[in-house]
Amino acid sequence: MTDRVRFAPSPTGYLHVGGARTALFNWLYARRTGAKFLLRIEDTDKQRSTDEHTQVILDGLRWLGLDWDEDLTFQGARVKRHQEVADKLLAEGKAYLDEGVIRLRVPPGEIAWDDAVHGRISFQGEDIKDFVILRSDRSPLYNFAVVVDDLDMKITLVLRGDDHISNTPKQLAVYRALGVEPPRFGHVPMINGPDGKKLSKRHGATAVGDYQHLGLLPAAMRNFLALLGWSPGGDREVMTLDEMIQLFSLEGIQKKAAIFDVKKLEWMNGQYLSLATAESLYDLVRPQLEQLGADGRKDAVLRAITAVKTRSRTTLDVARQVAVRLDAKFVALEDKARKEIAKDTAGYTAALQSALEVLQSVDWTPEALERVLRELAERKGVASGKIFQPIRIALTGGTVSEPVNELLYVVGKEAALKRLAASATGSP
Repeated sequence: MTDRVRFAPSPTGYLHVGGARTALFNWLYARRTGAKFLLRIEDTDKQRSTDEHTQVILDGLRWLGLDWDEDLTFQGARVKRHQEVADKLLAEGKAYLDEGVIRLRVPPGEIAWDDAVHGRISFQGEDIKDFVILRSDRSPLYNFAVVVDDLDMKITLVLRGDDHISNTPKQLAVYRALGVEPPRFGHVPMINGPDGKKLSKRHGATAVGDYQHLGLLPAAMRNFLALLGWSPGGDREVMTLDEMIQLFSLEGIQKKAAIFDVKKLEWMNGQYLSLATAESLYDLVRPQLEQLGADGRKDAVLRAITAVKTRSRTTLDVARQVAVRLDAKFVALEDKARKEIAKDTAGYTAALQSALEVLQSVDWTPEALERVLRELAERKGVASGKIFQPIRIALTGGTVSEPVNELLYVVGKEAALKRLAASATGSP
């Protein structure tokens, strides 16, 4: 029989990192094994559930590249079915009325399961106590509704966060009362912040949508999330989607909590930016340039993206650096550059003036630009950096960039000479 797995978020907030990781693990398992991946919106909390949050969750999943195999299920539309099953248990004496609510009878004895991640986990029925499955207003409680839904959706594996371990014995008690075989359960480790405490807003952004707006690529976010609590084996970190699918297994899921390290996420995003083509980044960078108030022809923007993407961590980084190359108004002198000029102001000015002389008539190609600048350094009897670094500072305001010959080429002859002249006359 084909496995059926599901992701069942509650639309009472945005798609958080932990939920996205759970969805990804289920999706990878389904795509690896040929199982069906289903999506259920658990919207029974009518006061806190909103259509807006449902849409944000769906958009977040789509942004990550996660698709589902059958029609979306809404838990809130199934209340009559939940009531029907509760009434059946009541009629059979497996549940009872207590001050208007229906409680499930939980017999004493062991309630255990073989967890797909943790191995055997055991509780005692007498510690769980009889619990409410239907409120006095006839609305179902989570631990009951989820069982009825999973049964009707024919779910065979429930893969979810460790925070659900305490819910599992109650759900197993419902399966037992209904006289049906439960699905397998697997509980994946929680995600903590760098301080070892549960990931929360104090650690920064926790919603997937925030990272989208911070300039993260979906492929990088997906790769990063996959490695939060799962190991593909070896030192492998940057993987294609196909590689992730091929390598994913329940055995690779770790038991200990995962650490959400934003620096690691940004590093990984940088790896993906380096691998991406300028053309594929253009549609992401263009609106960010517009927000900055920068403008440029597509060919100029593409040239600049190519030049800066390998030293960028986010597409916002890319846009800021592209803007500097498109328009001098975005050049701001960094402290490090200011100190470097102050160390030898006369040398800085002289280097720019010498460069201006040789650059006026040169063929504006990266090769020719490098040649004339190296020849200039040789004539002056100085290291090439003494010529290159003042140019870099004058053009970008910073001390780090692509090779200076490429930088000059990207900025363009007219604009570059204008910036160098302005800096050489004391307005860097």
